Amino acid sequence: MNTYLSLPFIVVLVLLASAIERPVSAAEEPSSEGEDTELVKKTLNPVANLISVPIQNNWDFGIGPADAMRYTANIQPVIPISLNHDWNLITRTILPVIYQESPAAGIRSAWGLGDTVQSFFLSPKEPVGGWIIGAGPALLYPSATDSLLGSGKWGAGPTAVVLRQEHGFTYGVLANHVWSYAGWGDQNVNATFLQPFFAYSTKTYTTFGVNTESTYDWQQRQWSVPLNFFISQLLKVGNQPLSLQLGYRYYAERPNGGPDWGLRFAVTFLFPKHGG
Repeated sequence: MNTYLSLPFIVVLVLLASAIERPVSAAEEPSSEGEDTELVKKTLNPVANLISVPIQNNWDFGIGPADAMRYTANIQPVIPISLNHDWNLITRTILPVIYQESPAAGIRSAWGLGDTVQSFFLSPKEPVGGWIIGAGPALLYPSATDSLLGSGKWGAGPTAVVLRQEHGFTYGVLANHVWSYAGWGDQNVNATFLQPFFAYSTKTYTTFGVNTESTYDWQQRQWSVPLNFFISQLLKVGNQPLSLQLGYRYYAERPNGGPDWGLRFAVTFLFPKHGG
């Protein structure tokens, strides 16, 4: 447990120490102030024309009678594909790596891969009436390596996102719904995911934000509503732009035995195209 808790903080200290000598600067080439501002906006846009690889570390506490901890590292590559002059196809994949302490007597600990969710957004390259939009299918793959970490089901459903960015503000909502249609798990998947978000970015490329990552389980008729408060910073290590994020999570609603609160530390590696 100590390894899971300490390693990301060691990483962030190393990155911050490196960034002291190589901060994002309007005077640094080849980036300009305008390009860095656009890069910050793209990190907040789920359907931006930007290759990125977020590695999101999550700790949830207070699970079950044992007040157990769950660590989840979400590996989330985002790859945009230009279809033509007007449209992009953006793929967003979430592959979780999970360590789950025993939440109660008689239930073992578990670690390994969780189920993968992959979304495909067809998105206009230009905003529509000032709004950035995207929609397509979301797919659930039963990639869990332990029955305690996944559903054992294949699933699919629709996903969509709509957002607006102006005067330093980013706000919108991302949503999907997944139904299972095959697999070996004991219980079907029928779940709605809602992620409204709001953020403000400063001229020093610091972002303050809040969102929820709410899930309604139609099988159990239960909500899980974590409220995430976060701060992120765009910086450079050498010539590599990246974004660091620290966050606190409070569960306003949770299933029986669910977590009370949590922490998040994320590193997002960014790969902008030259000239935009």
